[in-house]
Amino acid sequence: MLHGWMDVSASFQFVVDCLKQDWRVIAPDWRGFGLTASPGTDTYWFPDYLGDLDALLRHYSPDQPVNLLGHSMGGNVAGLYAGIRPERVSKLINLEGFGMPLTHPKQAPGRYRKWLDELESKAVLRTYASQAEVAARLQKTNPRLSDEKAAFLSGHWAKETSASCWEILGDPAHKQSSPLLYRVEEVMACWQKITAPVLWIEADDTNVWHWMGPKEEARVEIDRRLAHIPQLQREMIMDAGHMLHHDQPEKMAELIEAFLL
Repeated sequence: MLHGWMDVSASFQFVVDCLKQDWRVIAPDWRGFGLTASPGTDTYWFPDYLGDLDALLRHYSPDQPVNLLGHSMGGNVAGLYAGIRPERVSKLINLEGFGMPLTHPKQAPGRYRKWLDELESKAVLRTYASQAEVAARLQKTNPRLSDEKAAFLSGHWAKETSASCWEILGDPAHKQSSPLLYRVEEVMACWQKITAPVLWIEADDTNVWHWMGPKEEARVEIDRRLAHIPQLQREMIMDAGHMLHHDQPEKMAELIEAFLL
């Protein structure tokens, strides 16, 4: 189970708790997130996530393909990997790993300039005075999050470093812009090579439209991208936002097990 950007592996705990079968679940923290140390870089390069995933699978399942699940950024990594090494993935579950907005070559000069400008000053992440403040921040982002779930997540998303100071368990360098444009057709070429059955799950009240453009145009583009996946099953979870594994873990677990068994 591969978590999204500025998230941690414990994010999947609610879904794991709802699984009815006996599974071996491996949920790593990506480099520079959660309990995984930062490599000390000033920029995170997306292909490194593919390298990290490849190394993890060589360690945990060197001889057998795996069932792979990813949310958001983790879904993007999982989708690429399933097309790059199709023999390593038996089934793929993608939770709103839509990808990034379309880009055009003419954007390159500005993107490189923005990256260079950001390198001049180190990115910082906000700190919080208490775990309760961290929990409140999580609930601000996702109003569906119960007090109990927010309390659990806040203890994994941040840590107390001194009196009245809780710091996010994420390298601030993740906030830096990438100088590289998102080349969607290259991503689609990878998706077309996926041989595993794919379960695509969306939330009815997702907010990804905010970075994918106007909702109607985004829907057309997302459907265009999904058409590149050879064996695709699509599901919609109601009364859920982008953090659908927090909002409806019981339904998520039900869909996962129905697909994998």
